[in-house]
Amino acid sequence: MSGRQIERFFKRNPDLAEVYAGDKFWERRAIAARYLSQQKLLRMLDDPDEVVRRVLAYRLPVDELETLMFDEDREVRITVADRISLDELERMVTDDDYLVRHTVAKRLKPGRLFRMITDPDREVRKTVAKRIPPESLGLMINDNAAEIRSVVAEHINSDELLPLLRDKHWRVRLIACERAPLSMLYHLGQETDEDVLSCISKRLENEAE
Repeated sequence: MSGRQIERFFKRNPDLAEVYAGDKFWERRAIAARYLSQQKLLRMLDDPDEVVRRVLAYRLPVDELETLMFDEDREVRITVADRISLDELERMVTDDDYLVRHTVAKRLKPGRLFRMITDPDREVRKTVAKRIPPESLGLMINDNAAEIRSVVAEHINSDELLPLLRDKHWRVRLIACERAPLSMLYHLGQETDEDVLSCISKRLENEAE
């Protein structure tokens, strides 16, 4: 019943893994799955224990992962999202779990991230904002999280920064001020934050010199 003893047993007798693939004890099945050939793993796709299916998600050939894309266990789905082909990955952008979607956002092709710009989770949107093409960041300029708008201010094309120079959060305005064309800075007479005002002043002074 000891996991360490089971592991030692299969290390010494890997050829016996198939015998225990249908064992009643989940841990023996899970450890046996580490030693089975990928072809034989396919017979275990319907295993009732999530730990066994996690091993399968890690070891199955990439083109056999579709069956586990919508597994009830989120760790299984996270592993699938981390391994499945990019062509299939987009099917997981609406997963119920934010960690699964975060994995999707980190791997999906930048040009295919549009469906995730309004994701309900802030960390997912933050990853999207860092990876989406700069010319598309205008779609996230009004995100309700200042943290996301800060990322937008860091990456958006500089000639699109004007709305962010008037953002309600000082840190967003500061980042925008550091990157905006000087012509935009001359029209910010209502700024009140000292750090932002200092940035504007230094940039205009440097230009004057």
